[in-house]
Amino acid sequence: MNKDRSETEYEPLLKELKTRKKFRFPNKTLLLAVCAACIGGTFQYGYNISIINSPTKPIQNFINETWLQRYNTYVSKEILTLLWSSTVSIFTLGGFIGASTGGALAIRYGRKGTLLVNNIFALLASLLMGLSHPTGLFELLIAGRFLIGLNAGIGICVQPLYLGEIAPRRLRGAMAMGTSVFITGGILTGQVIGLKELLGGEQYWPILLSTSCIPAVLQLIILPWFPESPRYLLIDRGNDLACNKALKRLHGSENYHDEREDMEKERLTALGTQSKKPWELFMDKNLRLQVITVILLNSAQQLNGINAIYFYASYVFTRAGIPDATIPYVTIGTGACECLTALTCGMLIDCLGRRVLIIGGYSLMTLWCICITVSLTFQEASPWVPYLSMMCVFAFILSFGLGPGGVTNILTTEMFTQTARPAAYMIAGSVNWMSFFLIGMIFPFIVNGLQQYCFLVFLVICSLVALYIFFIVPETKNKTFLEIQEEFDSHSRIKLCKRESIESNGDILLSPPL
Repeated sequence: MNKDRSETEYEPLLKELKTRKKFRFPNKTLLLAVCAACIGGTFQYGYNISIINSPTKPIQNFINETWLQRYNTYVSKEILTLLWSSTVSIFTLGGFIGASTGGALAIRYGRKGTLLVNNIFALLASLLMGLSHPTGLFELLIAGRFLIGLNAGIGICVQPLYLGEIAPRRLRGAMAMGTSVFITGGILTGQVIGLKELLGGEQYWPILLSTSCIPAVLQLIILPWFPESPRYLLIDRGNDLACNKALKRLHGSENYHDEREDMEKERLTALGTQSKKPWELFMDKNLRLQVITVILLNSAQQLNGINAIYFYASYVFTRAGIPDATIPYVTIGTGACECLTALTCGMLIDCLGRRVLIIGGYSLMTLWCICITVSLTFQEASPWVPYLSMMCVFAFILSFGLGPGGVTNILTTEMFTQTARPAAYMIAGSVNWMSFFLIGMIFPFIVNGLQQYCFLVFLVICSLVALYIFFIVPETKNKTFLEIQEEFDSHSRIKLCKRESIESNGDILLSPPL
C-alpha cells in the first residue's frame, strides 16, 4: 500500500524527468524544416559570394570579346574595371534592397511563403546569367547578379526569422545556428565547385553561375511539406487551430504545451498592436537599446577584419612556400575551418550561452589581430614566421565562426518580440549589406595605406564590441522573448534613474540656499 502511494507521489517527478530526457534532441520534423529553409536561404548567400571569385578572368575576357564584336575595338582598362566591379558589387545592392523589404514581405506572405516566393528571383537570375554568354550580352550577367543579390538579401532577413520562431525555447540557439552553418556551407561548396577540375574552367563559368537554381529548386520541392511559423500563425494571423497543428508537427504532440503558453502570453501583450515599421523602432524609447545593439553587432560582423583575413590568406600562404597552383585548395581549408566552427558553435550555444561565445570570439579576434600584425611585420625574420602567420589566419577564422559569425543573428531574433522582430531584421539586414558594401569600397585603400597595420583598426573594433556586449547585452539563453524584453527595459530604467539622480543632484548644488 505504501509502495503504491509513494509511486503515486513521485509520478509527476518521473514524468518530468522522462519529458526532459525526451527533449534532449530536437524533433526530426523540426530539423528537416531548418534544412529546408536554409538550403534556399542563407546557403544561397554564402554560395553566391564564393562562386564569383573563380571565373574572374574568364568573365573579363567575355566582356572584352563582346565589346570587340559590338564596337570593333577592345574595351579600355578603365571601362573593363568598371563593368567587372559593377558585376561584383551589384550583388550587394540587390542584397540591400532585399533585406530592406524582406521583413514587410514576411508580414504579408508569412515566413515560409516569402521564402518560397523568393526562389523566383534565384531561378530568373540563374537563367539570365546562363544566357549571357550564348547571347553575347554581359548586361544579362549584371542583371542576374542583381537578382541573386535580391534573393540573398530576402533570404538572410526572413530565414533566421523563421528558424527563431519555429524552435523551442531551450533549443533556439542550436536551431538558429542553421543560418551560420548554411552560410559557411555555401561558401565552402562554392569554393569546391569553383575548382578548375569541376566548373572553374574557362568554358564552364556560365554553368557555374547558373547552379544557383539548384538550391532554389530543392527548396521549392521540400519546404512546402513543412508548416508555417506557429508564432506568425497565432500572433499575426490569429489562427489558433493552425498554430496548434504546426506546433504538434514541429515539437511533438505531447511536448508543445510550454511553447504554446509562451506564445499566448506574447499574443496577449501584442493585442491591439500592429507590426512595427523600421522607423517606428528608432522612435520607440523602450527599444532604443536593442536597436543600437543590432546596428552595432551587424556592422561589426562585416567590419571586424574577417574580409582582411581572406584577402591576406593568399599572401600568407605564398610566403609560407605553398605553390600558387595549390593555394586554391588550401583556401578551401579556410572555408572548411569556418564551417566546422559554425557546427561547433551550434553544439555549444545552448550550453555556454550567447554572451560567453560572442565576447570570447571578439576577445580572441583582438588577440589574433596583434599576432597577425607582428607576424606580417617580421615575415622575413625567420623561415618559421610565415607558418606562424598561417596559424594566426586559421585561429582568427575559428574565433569568428565560434562567436560573432554564429551568435549575431540569434541575438537579433531574441532581443525583439513578434510585432517588432520583422522590422528589426530589416534594420539588421540593411546595416549588414551597407557594411558589406562599405568594406568592399574602402578596404583596398586601408590595406594600401596601412599594409599589415590595418589589423590594428580591426583590433580596436573587436575590443570595443566585446566591451559593449559585456556591459550592455544580457544573457538570452533559455529565456522567453518577453523575459528578454523585460531585462532590456530594466537596464534602460536603471540608466534613466541614474541620469535623473545626477540631474537632481546638480539642481541641488546649483540652487541658492534658503
